[in-house]
Amino acid sequence: QVQLVESGGGLVQPGGSLRLSCAASGTVFSINAIGWFRQAPGKQRELVAVRTSGGSPNYADAAKGRFTISRDNAKNTVYLQMNSLKPEDTAVYYCNACSGGRTVTGNCYGAAYWGKGTLVTVAS
Repeated sequence: QVQLVESGGGLVQPGGSLRLSCAASGTVFSINAIGWFRQAPGKQRELVAVRTSGGSPNYADAAKGRFTISRDNAKNTVYLQMNSLKPEDTAVYYCNACSGGRTVTGNCYGAAYWGKGTLVTVAS
């Protein structure tokens, strides 16, 4: 079983920054299998940032140049640093662990585990 707990969300002004954390426990195959997704009001859940099995990051076009995925292996934690935030970044952000490979959009071929999400609101 895999447990994922997100934290770090909140209200931030446009242009501001937040760092989200995803703490993993249980039998995570690899910390590289943990990525970030988000769901905005009225929209489908979408990929934000994931890693290949080799650890290379892949970002959604909307995240490139502004968001950075990182990890702390000792703490079994994955971070999402979000800079230059825009109102359209407002969403519930989820971390996800995948036991197999992913499609180009981040969908998991194996078993997928989700956290409960953390809300990010970007507004003045």
